[in-house]
Amino acid sequence: MELKQIIFELCDLASPSGFEEGAFGRISELLEPFVDEIKTDAMGNLIAAKKCGKSGAKKLMLDAHMDEIGLIITDIDKSGFLRFSNLGGVDPRMLPARELKILTDPPVFGVIDTMPPHALESGDSDKSIDAKKLYIDVGLSEEEAKRRIPLGTPAVFATGCKCLTENVICGKSLDDRACVSIIIKAMEMLKDADLDVDVYCLISTQEELGMRGAVTGTFSIDPDCAIAIDVTHASTPDSKKGETMEMRAGAAIGVGPNMNQNITSKLFEVAKEKNIPFQTEVMGGSSGTNGWVIQVSREGVSTAVLSLPIKYMHTPVETMDIEDASAVANLVAEFVKTLGKEDM
Repeated sequence: MELKQIIFELCDLASPSGFEEGAFGRISELLEPFVDEIKTDAMGNLIAAKKCGKSGAKKLMLDAHMDEIGLIITDIDKSGFLRFSNLGGVDPRMLPARELKILTDPPVFGVIDTMPPHALESGDSDKSIDAKKLYIDVGLSEEEAKRRIPLGTPAVFATGCKCLTENVICGKSLDDRACVSIIIKAMEMLKDADLDVDVYCLISTQEELGMRGAVTGTFSIDPDCAIAIDVTHASTPDSKKGETMEMRAGAAIGVGPNMNQNITSKLFEVAKEKNIPFQTEVMGGSSGTNGWVIQVSREGVSTAVLSLPIKYMHTPVETMDIEDASAVANLVAEFVKTLGKEDM
């Protein structure tokens, strides 16, 4: 399956933090032909392993998170409108008039209420609306809403992916479903490779709530080496120079205290040798990815961070270039092929 097709399919799924079962099954199906075993754990992580069959082989872990930001229903008022809280880092500025899919069976669609501009008081149009003052309108009476939508039901943005151009994709949950797709594609490239390491895929849960799945998943796998694969901010006209990566410039290789220098140097070496487009992303402290908790699991894990540049992170219109994703997948696959005991 082409990488773009995998991304489209996974981003169409609804899988907010804490409710990842919506994506788990399909990701398992896509990984299954390329691994030897798939299991889960109490956190709902998906753990897939490809064994090299060699005595004393060390373990490399590839991590990407399957959850997306979302909302959770907290109350239903007398007019049938729904109150909600956030699941992860939802920006309240882009909530008014947003279309949502509420994850009942079957789903209920709704919109977040907004005041029309000619009904606002002077000066209010320049202010961000407090999310606590917003409601979801599902077009139902109080009685019908309570019957169909239990409290605690999650919701996600009611969008999938679209192509802006042949290579540029726009949609929800590219963070981090695009990177899950990258792992699937890399494992496809490694299907018939003669490896010297066991490869474990940790498709983790609840990253948007504090990297929770990666904590338990890494402890369980106990890898010798790991690569956290996540998105990073791509440049836009209003972004600060030096704080973003460029789209169409390839894989962003992280450099900083969250990353093991030997593993990072090896990634640069492989990218250059294989002519894979790459760029350097300097991270002075936390990488803001699961790599932060992976690195300090158990006695410590030699960790690298690879990032996919996207624009408009944590919105329903996250935007990426498929060529960057291909570069990350190629780099991961080529890196794995080079690994032996001496590298870990």
